[in-house]
Amino acid sequence: MKKRISESIRRVDAVDKAGGVTKYLSDMGFEDLQYGRLVRALRSHARIRSISCPDLPEGYYFITKDDIPAGGRNEIQQIGNDWPVFVADEVMFYGETVGMLVGPDRQTILELEDQIEIEYEDLLPALTIDEGLALKSGKIFGEHNTFGDYDLNKGDVEAGFKKAVTIFEDEITTGYQEHVYMEPQGIVGYYDDEDRFVLVASCQCPFYLRKAVGNVLNIDKKRIVVRQAVTGGAFGGKEHFPDIIAAPLVVAVNKVRKPIQVVFDRKEDISFTAKRHPSRGRFRTGLDADGNIVAMEVDVTINAGAYMSCSNIVLQRAIFSINSVYNIENVHVRGRSVATNCFPSDAFRGFGAPQGIFLAEMHMSHIARSLGISPLEYKRQRFMKQGDTTITNGIMHDIVKLEEMVDVVDEDSGFIRKLGSYTPGKGKGIGIAFYQHGAGFTGNGEQEIIKAELKMRKHKDGTVEILLSNVEMGQGLQTTFPKIAAAVLGIPIEKISCDNPDTSVVPDSGPTVASRSLMVVGKLVERASLKLKAQWEEGEEVEVTVHYVHPEGLSWNQETLQGDAYPAFGWGVCVIEVEVDPATGEVETKGIWTAHDIGVAIDEMIVHGQVNGGVVQALGYGSLEKLEYRDGRFVQNTLADYIIPTSMDFPMMHSHLVENPYENGPYGAKGLGELVFDGAAAAFADAVEHAIGKNLYRIPVTPEYIMEVKSRA
Repeated sequence: MKKRISESIRRVDAVDKAGGVTKYLSDMGFEDLQYGRLVRALRSHARIRSISCPDLPEGYYFITKDDIPAGGRNEIQQIGNDWPVFVADEVMFYGETVGMLVGPDRQTILELEDQIEIEYEDLLPALTIDEGLALKSGKIFGEHNTFGDYDLNKGDVEAGFKKAVTIFEDEITTGYQEHVYMEPQGIVGYYDDEDRFVLVASCQCPFYLRKAVGNVLNIDKKRIVVRQAVTGGAFGGKEHFPDIIAAPLVVAVNKVRKPIQVVFDRKEDISFTAKRHPSRGRFRTGLDADGNIVAMEVDVTINAGAYMSCSNIVLQRAIFSINSVYNIENVHVRGRSVATNCFPSDAFRGFGAPQGIFLAEMHMSHIARSLGISPLEYKRQRFMKQGDTTITNGIMHDIVKLEEMVDVVDEDSGFIRKLGSYTPGKGKGIGIAFYQHGAGFTGNGEQEIIKAELKMRKHKDGTVEILLSNVEMGQGLQTTFPKIAAAVLGIPIEKISCDNPDTSVVPDSGPTVASRSLMVVGKLVERASLKLKAQWEEGEEVEVTVHYVHPEGLSWNQETLQGDAYPAFGWGVCVIEVEVDPATGEVETKGIWTAHDIGVAIDEMIVHGQVNGGVVQALGYGSLEKLEYRDGRFVQNTLADYIIPTSMDFPMMHSHLVENPYENGPYGAKGLGELVFDGAAAAFADAVEHAIGKNLYRIPVTPEYIMEVKSRA
């Protein structure tokens, strides 16, 4: 009997990783290896008057902007090129790179770092969204101090408000979140005997990294080779941030001409890397006499930090998610990514959707409770259905199975029964959140920007090699890609390899981001496998190439952000049950239940691992992970004071998959990795609101915040 694609197999990397055999970047040996350390400006906003470096021992170097070769540029090529390799004159955030110390001994480098003296002229910093918008530090970027300023309009908001008898206003915020990948940031750079600069990197996007440093050296990009090291987690934190290390590193390699390793320790990693964007949502919602939403205005702002990086794309995701799973007829959303003198924020699992969904879910719960209606009852009456109009005036093409998913989690959790039996404010609570996540790049990103290419090569001995740029970083791609190919070709998975990419060998199939890898690139694997099968010849080498083809029937205008923002959506429901200690405000999570529509699972065990990890990571975001930014720096910068969940913090999770095949995904699969993060923080906060009988307006929901809220009249 033929096995279903969803049936689990042992991961191809399981034994070596579990047994400690796998070599990560810090385990690799390089002849005559030197060590590099970034020297940083310790001001939030200042001009550098002078830099004084001690006399360096032989074999030690202090690399600065003056070492960028002739014709090279002091800029890192990302979505925008505003982030410099080294501070040129004006320091824009605490921790910005001034130079790099290089030498053969780590301890000596640390001692030399202490002897470098930087004279500053301090300038007034803007550290909050409001300070940024008020231009308190002068013009940082653009006319209004924003990197992005977008307006979305659906329906007729003005006419809708004329029908309103009640105006409900809300302000809800979210904070920073640290990635806490198991392996900190790290890259080794060297100059090889083929006149190439080689970067061995723990990163998500090898071709992004190659692009980022090209202008710095002013050389042909083919002379820059990125080799993916085995990567111990990323969650978006290794999408763009490795560029910030690689750019000064290639300048150092160009001068020193020896292998140089830059690996952060944990404190350095937490102190001086990008985080999830803080956000604020201000809602003004019009209700008719029956409590129906007739109009909604939302102002969404995110703290981008000092440079743009990917903030505008994160903002787009946030505003596209602001109505979550609900069909609201008349909506106006303004979204702004605000420039400040904070450490630049960047990609993090969900890429703006967790912020937008949290804001939306809490606002909807607050409306429901103000009307004396349960959030479940109020929300489910407004579920989006197939054929409805989205916030970007596209069409919801998906079959929406939210009602079925509600039934599944209710049967498991007893949600409706408990909701009726737990008296609000008496310490026990149960909450629910609904969410969806567009899989793949926004709008025309796949066909106009990424243009993914993939190759497969059959060798004479019958083994098959998948050549692509997507990265295994714990999510199981080196198992699921070969599994798709094996199913199509009808050969054992052991005969198929999918190794860590090398940009000099593999084509650019795009970055490992945006819940695109399995749905988009996995489809390329399926198509290439079918093509290879048709050309298969025993004893002969055969190579096939496929390119991305955008699904038919979709329309998008990138200038106006109108149309079908995503080809398909994943959907989720999360229920959380809590008990709150009335004396301390401590919360015990008593139960977690989820249902997700991710199309068809390519491997159920891998999917459930993603669900468990994503939900617990989101519960950390919602309950534990306080990360304060004070005086221009992160206050919590060790794992002793930045608290993340352990296996003891939450009970066993009950998760269900509701199958809903997507025709343009391999075997019906859709995106998964970000969706499973999106809803748990809102479900947790909803449950705590039920337990304490008070509304909450921010996360994380710490015991201190609960006691503060309870003390209010």
